[in-house]
Amino acid sequence: MSTAAAAPPTSGGWKASVQKFGGNLAAMVMPNIGAFIAWGLITALFIETGWLPNEGLSSMVGPMILTLLPLLIAYTGGRLVHGQRGAVIAAVGTMGIIVATEIPMFLGAMIWGPACAWVLKQFDSIVVPKVKSGFEMLVNNFSLGILGTLLAIGGYYIIGPIVSGITTALGNGVDFLVENSLLPLASIIVEPAKVLFLNNAINHGVLSPLGAVEAEELGQSIMFMIETNPGPGLGILIAFLVAGPRNVRQSVPGAMIIHFFGGIHEIYFPYVLMKPKMIIAAIAGGATGVATFMVTGGGLVATPSPGSIFAWLAVTPRGGFVSPLLGITLSTIVAAVVGIVLLKAERTEEVVDLDEATAQSKANKGVKVNPAGA
Repeated sequence: MSTAAAAPPTSGGWKASVQKFGGNLAAMVMPNIGAFIAWGLITALFIETGWLPNEGLSSMVGPMILTLLPLLIAYTGGRLVHGQRGAVIAAVGTMGIIVATEIPMFLGAMIWGPACAWVLKQFDSIVVPKVKSGFEMLVNNFSLGILGTLLAIGGYYIIGPIVSGITTALGNGVDFLVENSLLPLASIIVEPAKVLFLNNAINHGVLSPLGAVEAEELGQSIMFMIETNPGPGLGILIAFLVAGPRNVRQSVPGAMIIHFFGGIHEIYFPYVLMKPKMIIAAIAGGATGVATFMVTGGGLVATPSPGSIFAWLAVTPRGGFVSPLLGITLSTIVAAVVGIVLLKAERTEEVVDLDEATAQSKANKGVKVNPAGA
């Protein structure tokens, strides 16, 4: 996972549409990742089972996840659509869906916040040019106030219950996967999607909201671990270091440092694009990690962003280090072993172009990705 929001691609097609959708979700969430981490740290430190239990300070946990974080997402989304006025009305309208439910309304904030800003944008485009001089402030303030009131009421009675139902259905789907030990199969979708730079869409658009709901109930969530696990990527880089084409091996050590300690997962994507069959190693490693987290009861208190080992350790609950470290280790080993076998299966030494694969990564995402040493 990267802290850099994906730039919407300019080309058409389903992948471009999905990437654009994911980029918009990420653009709402990623500027607020620091607030999520603050909530995670406060939770890890001050709740009853935390490192420094404090009843007074732990009282911040609930209001932050139920109100502050959804409002920040809505505010950011509204600002993207219609500047400061869009941000304000997005926050006002989202309050309606926040108080309509008893669960963290991240999904609702990502939908209703930009929608409220869009409504105000349409209103402004029609009315503002017709306002007489001297009445601009009066019209601007009251139009936002009146529309915000109506949108908050609509959010309370209509949008809130709908989004709550969707969230409940998604949560039930995840529970089904967990109860039937099928959650590792999620790696079949997640790992290839990461290489196509859909990682932010999956993590911030789906997994993080579900994880936040689960963490509020249980104190931790495995949802935070599925996409952010640095083990599969590290295993692939190890495989390239051991058995990869000789002309790219020298770039691998630097990439390993940036990936594992810096949390920039995009650094290993060009290596997979060079050898697409390595996605099998990524899936094997990811599934191994998820299975390990399930069996050992692992979870994190917030999404680790970026997905470095340091971020993981920072949001690991007290007494819960064995599962994350074991899952990362096993997923690394499995991805490395499978990757080495796949690379060694090639009978001829093929000269591949890492620069070409990096260019393909840039084309996939639309941002700069520099393999270390490349």
